[in-house]
Amino acid sequence: MPTNTREQVCNFGAGPAALPTEVLEQVRDDLLSYAGTGMSVMEVSHRSAVYEQLQADAETALRTLLGIPAHYSILFLQGGASQQFAMVPMNLLPPDGQAGYVLTGSWSEKAMQEAQAFGRARIAGSSKDIGYRQIPMDDELDFSLDDAYVHITTNNTIVGSQWHRVPEIPRSIPLVADMSSDICSRPVDVSRFRLIYAGAQKNLGPAGVTLVICDAPWLERAAANREIPTIFRYGVHVKARSTYNTPPTFAVYVVGLVAQWMLKQGGLAEMERRNRAKAGMVYTAIDDSDGFYEGVVEPTSRSSMNVTFRLRTPALEAAFLERARAVGLVGLAGHRSVGGIRVSLYNAVPLAWCERLCAFMDDFRRKPDALSD
Repeated sequence: MPTNTREQVCNFGAGPAALPTEVLEQVRDDLLSYAGTGMSVMEVSHRSAVYEQLQADAETALRTLLGIPAHYSILFLQGGASQQFAMVPMNLLPPDGQAGYVLTGSWSEKAMQEAQAFGRARIAGSSKDIGYRQIPMDDELDFSLDDAYVHITTNNTIVGSQWHRVPEIPRSIPLVADMSSDICSRPVDVSRFRLIYAGAQKNLGPAGVTLVICDAPWLERAAANREIPTIFRYGVHVKARSTYNTPPTFAVYVVGLVAQWMLKQGGLAEMERRNRAKAGMVYTAIDDSDGFYEGVVEPTSRSSMNVTFRLRTPALEAAFLERARAVGLVGLAGHRSVGGIRVSLYNAVPLAWCERLCAFMDDFRRKPDALSD
């Protein structure tokens, strides 16, 4: 049974991911009696004034943090990004219409596959032919004014690529984004998107809640003319303010604390500065290794959230992971579908962890055959 303390472990997992220790300490303090209620935050009714205020505080912090316009609604839903893969076309893709999907990795593929169950989903750009190692250039994208929306995945957790700017498409074409793995890692112009969704378990909080940010007036106009189950209608959740059914109250509470923590740190500009510094440090360790470590993604498309690289052989990668775990560097295995090494650098990962990792990478490169202590 593991006996590591929190101070001994550096968690580079891709999600559920590291949370700020300050936030966890607040959770601990509130766990038995939240806001003087004598009840845990997990026990407070979602219909109570206490929970209404808790959720309102989370919304306010997110609006401030992301600069969300007043006419955009914030929803706290369940089902993860995978449910959003279906909800987006269910609500927004007319039966006789079409939507464009830019394919940059496995999750964007899955999003398009779900859309094909509800209408015509077409490829509006793809880098699959080069193993998703690069984000498509603007002149490689194929947008159409007939698209009900265009869908992008802003960060590709498995391969380790990221959009570094919003693609140049006419503003008359609604843009929908899966930001699950880089939301709140940098400033973003929310008004460029009609709908954004993100699982919370990377930068925002624990697993169990999905954030949806949507242009409410547009959503009402754009809703596809089809009968779908009530629980899957965005309009129902907007009207009920995320309480049509019991929301994931504990997860919403933690998201609010994390958003407030980010504001206290200096907001998204500061998050971006820190994340660039962390990623730059790890990419330098890769690039200066004389080929011992080989980055997966082209430098122009590298993610600041998920750094991916390979070693010469699977056996060497296994040894790297085993020795890393032995010194408290955990969560470094690549996605099961591709293998390799993946270093996830979400907001709560401190620079000191990256320094420890880079020192380990240098030591392993010099002594790959050394035995673990």
